[in-house]
This record gives sequence, structure tokens and C-alpha cells, in this order.
Amino acid sequence: MNVYFIKDQDFNSFVAKMMESKKVVGPVTKKSKFVFAALEAPEQLRLDYDVTILPPKKEFFPTCQSLMKFQGNHCEGCINPEEKIILGVHFYDVKAIDMTDLLFREKNEDWNYLANREAATIIASNIQNVSSRAFFASVGKEVTPKGHDAFLTKLKSGYLFETLTAKGENLVKFGKFESASDGQKQEARSVNDVPLKKCAEALKHSSKEIAGKVRKSFANESFWNEAAKDCFSCGSCNIVCPTCYCFDVQDDWNLDQASGMRTRYWDGCLTEDFACISLGAGAVENFREHRGERFRHRIMRKAAYLNEKLGGPACVGCGRCSSACTPNIADPVNVINKLMEA
Repeated sequence: MNVYFIKDQDFNSFVAKMMESKKVVGPVTKKSKFVFAALEAPEQLRLDYDVTILPPKKEFFPTCQSLMKFQGNHCEGCINPEEKIILGVHFYDVKAIDMTDLLFREKNEDWNYLANREAATIIASNIQNVSSRAFFASVGKEVTPKGHDAFLTKLKSGYLFETLTAKGENLVKFGKFESASDGQKQEARSVNDVPLKKCAEALKHSSKEIAGKVRKSFANESFWNEAAKDCFSCGSCNIVCPTCYCFDVQDDWNLDQASGMRTRYWDGCLTEDFACISLGAGAVENFREHRGERFRHRIMRKAAYLNEKLGGPACVGCGRCSSACTPNIADPVNVINKLMEA
């Protein structure tokens, strides 16, 4: 919509005034790492972060989310969205939010997610530091982020603020903004090109080539078993992934055995019991019993299965899974490049 500029000395005041209007969530430090959390002061904001432990999807799709309260035959939904501003989302996480929006909206809309999503205003920001496991420059290049309301770029003397929606434009009233000059716009373009050249890891083939080869490798059990031989089946790679959206639903009954709460929790396809189903009479069947099968399923989901629906792979190259994996085997770049060269 419009492009503005705000000076460095006026930026904290802008953040403070947004905080007075509603909850503002942004990247903050947690020991040596970063997390998205509610800001208590503008000075907490760390727009120079490389990557957060968990993706910002947790603001719409919490790790533990109450769905319904019940009492006898009476049920009551728990949808209770809170208006908030999520500040400092990197473009790869915006792409992941776009994917999750589509998947939770198709067919039967999931308003437990969508109500939270629609109550949020997203301010994306440029990447100032690149994670050592990131590969966002080489994955899904055909997919562009579109779910943010504004984009913030750190310049030498301030910030360029580009509004993309009415929600984004509404934030301008909180700061001392002026119209951006052509020189500032050019500086912003140059700044946003820099991190694309700093990714230490890279996929060597196009999304289309990878999707085709990955699908054809389904029956190559020796490859998948070897790739997964050190897997702990812990699900860490699933839990930190910004595009994973699987969950488990549980009913917790109170002592009266008449009332309780239905809750959903994040779940992951790498865990041993994810694909375990009941056959009745105490019998069960696990249709992905072995580690290699589960490992294969994750790579298939990220690189091939959803490409047509999403317009590209279900991976945004954040590198969180690589960093979270204790035996260091979850890195999609390593797995896919080996597969492509096999």
C-alpha cells in the first residue's frame, strides 16, 4: 500500500505505543537462543535474531489448546481469540503461516486456529543474522510470502516500513513516520538480498526435480533405513517445524465423571505411536512401525506430497529441524542431496 521511514531514535516509541494498544509478541532472548514472547518493554525486542526455537505459528495454534468444555450432554467451545501484533517474523516463517492458513481453511474450516489467526496483525522483518543450518535461499523459491500485513527493514539510520494491508496501514498512526525516499527503498532492496547469499546450506536441485526423485525413491527401503538408523523417534524435528500441523486430541475427565475438557496437543509423525490405530478388543496396528518408514514419510511430506496443493514444498528452509536433532540426521538438505545424487 505505502512505504514509510522511521528514524532509529523514534522506533522504540513506535513499539511502545503499539504495546499500549494491544498485546505485542516479538523475538526476545532466552539464554543463548531466541523465542517469540509477549513484550514487556520495547528494549526486549531482538530483531537481530537468527531463528527462534519454536515458530510463530504457536500464537495461532498453541502447543496445548483447549477445544471444548463439556458437562453431561452440554458442550461449550473454547474459541477466544485475542487481538495481538506479531512483530519481527522472518519471510520463511510467513511462508509457513501461509501454508498453515490454507491447510486449516480448506474443506472443514478449523476456527480454533483461524479465529486466532484473523485476530493477529503480522509485521515481518528482514533477516539480520542467518542461522548456521538455514537454507531458505534454495528451497521453494517459486513460493512468495503473502500473509503479512507489513514489512520492516533495518536501514543504516532507521527502518523502512512497508504496509501491505489495511491492518498494516493502521499501525502507522503509532509512529513518527515519513514517506520513504527512492534511496531508502533501494537500500532496503539491497539489505533484503544479503541474507539470501549467506545460507551455509543449499539444495542443489529445483523443487520439481526433488519432488519427482523423492516420490520415485519410496520403495528404496535400504536408503530410508540407513538414513534413519540413528533416529531416536523423539519427534523434535516435527515439534520445531513451522509447517507441521498434526495434533492429538484427548478428553480429560473430572472426578465427577460427567464433566471435563477436550484438548489438542502438537503431535509428530516421527514418534513411534503416531501411526498406531485401534482395531478393537485391545488389538492395535501400527502402519509405520519402523523408523525408516517414519523418516521417509516426513521427507515425502516436506518435499513431494503437498507440492501441488501448496504451490511448492512444505519446507521453508528455516533449519530448525537440523538444530533440534540430537543425532544430527534430520537435516533435509543432507537427506535430499544424497538422494538426488544416488
